[in-house]
Amino acid sequence: MTGWAAPWWIAGGYGLELALGRSWRTHGDIDALVLRPSAGELHEALAGWELWVVDPPGELRFWPADEPLPDHVHDIWCRRPSSPAWELQLMVDEAGGGEWRSRRHGRVRAPVAALGRRSADGLPYLRPEIQLFYKAKGRRPKDEIDFAVVAPTLDDAARAWLDRALAVTHPDHPWRAALRGAGPA
Repeated sequence: MTGWAAPWWIAGGYGLELALGRSWRTHGDIDALVLRPSAGELHEALAGWELWVVDPPGELRFWPADEPLPDHVHDIWCRRPSSPAWELQLMVDEAGGGEWRSRRHGRVRAPVAALGRRSADGLPYLRPEIQLFYKAKGRRPKDEIDFAVVAPTLDDAARAWLDRALAVTHPDHPWRAALRGAGPA
């Protein structure tokens, strides 16, 4: 992805670890967020890789280079042909007019220019509060670990953003109380 001009950010657990500058758990693959307007360029950016889309409700199918990415697809799994394992998961979100819109709810938005930061090594990563917003849906053990490690490091603005985003999509989520200092998640 180094030569790809379109915006992208390392996401998932690795993105959170880039934000904090340290590791705390193992990972199965690398997640990255890309924006739908540039998703059609992924075949060129990942030349030599196999790209597969997850067609809801969960069917995995090969994505040929000459097929536009369907509007309902938000996940692309990638691997080199020589690898039996998936190495990269690309999450596709909506954007337009310089604004990102969450695929979970159109009211959750932010300027594209403010979605990420850069690590000390120059790698783009998704802002931690946005990544935690996506992790809030699953509440898997790894998501709970990530929240416990990352939430205390968020500044007031990031905590408030995450609380507002969760209020839209998961109003009763236990992380909201923790974000407002009312107890553990």
